[in-house]
Amino acid sequence: MSRTLVVAGNGPVGHRLVESLREKDLTGEWRVEVFAEEPRPAYDRVALTSYVDTWDPLALQLDGATYDGDDLVSLHLGDPVVAIDRDAKAITTRSGATVAYDALVLATGSYPFVPPVPGHDLPGCHVYRTIDDLDAIRANAEKAARGRRAALVVGGGLLGLEAAKALRDMGLSPHVVELAPRLMPLQVDDGGGGLLRMLIERLDVTVHPGTGTQAIEADRGRLLAKLSNGTELDVDLVVFSAGVRPRDELARAAGLAVGARGGVAVGGDCVTSDRDIYAVGECACVDGAVYGLVAPGNAMAEVVADRLLGGRSTFAHGDTSTKLKLLGVDVASFGDAHATTEGALEVVFNDAVAGTYKKLVVSDDAKTLLGGVLVGDATSYPLLRPLVGRDLPGDPAAMIAPSGGAAAVGIGIGALPDEAQVCSCNGVTKGAINGAIADGCAEVPALKACTKAGTTCGSCVPMLKQLLSAAGVEQSNALCEHFTQRRSELFEILLSTGIHTFSELIARYGNGSGCDLCKPAVASMLASLGNGHVLDGEQAALQDTNDHFLANLQRNGTYSVVPRIPGGEITPEKLMVIAQVAQDFGLYTKITGGQRIDLFGATVDQLPAIWRRLVDAGFESGHAYGKALRTVKSCVGDTWCRYGVQDSVRLAIELELRYRGLRAPHKIKSAVSGCARECAEARSKDFGVIATEHGWNLYVGGNGGFTPRHAELFVSDVSTEELFTYIDRFLMFYVRTADRLQRTAAWLEAMDGGLDHLREVIVDDSLGICEDLDAAMAKHAESYADEWAGVLNDPAKLARFTSFVNAPGTPDPTISFREERGQPVPLGMPTGAGR
Repeated sequence: MSRTLVVAGNGPVGHRLVESLREKDLTGEWRVEVFAEEPRPAYDRVALTSYVDTWDPLALQLDGATYDGDDLVSLHLGDPVVAIDRDAKAITTRSGATVAYDALVLATGSYPFVPPVPGHDLPGCHVYRTIDDLDAIRANAEKAARGRRAALVVGGGLLGLEAAKALRDMGLSPHVVELAPRLMPLQVDDGGGGLLRMLIERLDVTVHPGTGTQAIEADRGRLLAKLSNGTELDVDLVVFSAGVRPRDELARAAGLAVGARGGVAVGGDCVTSDRDIYAVGECACVDGAVYGLVAPGNAMAEVVADRLLGGRSTFAHGDTSTKLKLLGVDVASFGDAHATTEGALEVVFNDAVAGTYKKLVVSDDAKTLLGGVLVGDATSYPLLRPLVGRDLPGDPAAMIAPSGGAAAVGIGIGALPDEAQVCSCNGVTKGAINGAIADGCAEVPALKACTKAGTTCGSCVPMLKQLLSAAGVEQSNALCEHFTQRRSELFEILLSTGIHTFSELIARYGNGSGCDLCKPAVASMLASLGNGHVLDGEQAALQDTNDHFLANLQRNGTYSVVPRIPGGEITPEKLMVIAQVAQDFGLYTKITGGQRIDLFGATVDQLPAIWRRLVDAGFESGHAYGKALRTVKSCVGDTWCRYGVQDSVRLAIELELRYRGLRAPHKIKSAVSGCARECAEARSKDFGVIATEHGWNLYVGGNGGFTPRHAELFVSDVSTEELFTYIDRFLMFYVRTADRLQRTAAWLEAMDGGLDHLREVIVDDSLGICEDLDAAMAKHAESYADEWAGVLNDPAKLARFTSFVNAPGTPDPTISFREERGQPVPLGMPTGAGR
């Protein structure tokens, strides 16, 4: 007969306990009754901030959280345990139900700590812990007066910065107040905290370190926050995120032992002072320590699941390593990050210009890694964290040096022993993953399902791929789960079959209904093959946000408009048109690095009117929104420059007009320099041209951005006609064979044979496809049509451009601006940001 386990709490750790127990309980020894305080099944609290992206609670729900089809688990939502009768071994719930137990697990988590600030309970003051909390914050934000909307976050730790991101995404300007002298004081040191502050403030968040909140007062429909440094802030809402406290009230009322600073007291076996009651997660105080992270909680859950089935597992210690992306900034902390170990040494590289801070803490003989802090660039974290407590495979300085890094000193997946944890969230070792691979797990999803590695924060997924590759398992290059083919194969299918809709392609060659990966990718391929306007029929539904409105979406919900200015050459008359359009529509103007003029701040309903003015003046779409050719930058060439040897402006204009509108796997940039002095920076582009006294040198496969790469010399001293032929073939070969979102640099690096093979294909026609490539590019150039004009000439397409479907022509009232340096900027952007 089954015994009854009652689980008080249904957060991620409580769910992990039930999930682990059901996997291991092969004979059905335990029947589980789960009592949840919230009205919804367990969801991912680590990803709570992402709720703002969709406002869909189901997107956060954990796999298997409803226990559908499992007769041995009953889930009681919105009915928490309120009392424990230890003598009767029974619990009572809020609804009045009484349930007897053979074992009870307290997984009640924690509650947000709200400092006793006068006014903390005023309307508009919130905590940041649950989906319901975020719904309440959203409702408050939507009621806030239009104009400069601001919010205060009390607490600059992990949750505080998460809250700041959520508020910024709701259109408010966040202020973060932190008592400690730096942000994230538990995870990073002074150096890392200083850089983190600089990076966060660049992202439109105002930080007040070393500052407390003295009072909050109601003030004319808003809130007035008075800070300890004398600052007074007018805000629309306040979010308290100043830490958490263990939910141990059930244990206290039942007479169970608690820790000196709270938390249900347990040992390594997670057993409380009552041998029939366990405690796990944030409500537990293990040998005097309370852990507020998911990884230690999951480890406790595994211990209890094992012990309920007669095992002897123990919780040795909690891994407090963290890796996260806060407001787009990488932050990682692992091991003894603050160098508290006696004799510990610190190795630090701090590059404020590059926006990176890296510190390793090593033993006094510099042979053992004790911990570290990474801010701005945490790519080394997956390889460094498992080495904590182990001998270093190289010079610690070389492991984090800007010019080298872990890979440069041979710290790869092969350097890790089998017992090293690859997934700290779920305690999965390298040996366990290799065992799963040996048992037939041949892809990342299978490894996730088998081992749980990569199912929580996801930071170890790249290492799972490395382990598969190291084991000789060929990785799938499929576009996504809905197609078994890679992008280049799907392109060939479209080319050879004449299919011109996504629905027909997926019906014949895929499965399901598609996703956000394959739909835009197929839309791009269809556009490359000349299948009409990108907003024609089914095509429109496939586009991502920017292509959907033929403009670039900005942070405050407005769009930027970038007319094409080939070669950067523009007449005074056209300059005046742009100036007049910007003035009439109240747009922010900026000259871009690609020699164009960007007009920011247009609402959806304004876009067609702006385009009409520009198109009538001879402008066309600059495709700044698309995965297409962006610009061909140029210097002034021999027309003006005394060093110039060729007419770089003329060539740049001809190149841009020939390749405009060419849809590709990623954006394409180019440049033409009129001499070897390289003023147009052609070698940092996907394809670049440098003039010589005898013709042109063509460089390919370069890019700037996150990982800059110089282009390589492809051909030398070629004529203009030869140059166009080779570029035609290069671009069309790239369009047909590159993977989704693969820049030309990465495409060339991944190509078997590299530049030599590319030269054989394009110059020597080794594959016999050059005639086809030439024809395809000629067809593109002949069939080009401006996408903005295509919308203006089609009433059905024009109808798409409205802020509110049920009220066409009504502007979005949530969008507002303020003036800075004589131009309109979004309200969420603080004065002097990024200085």
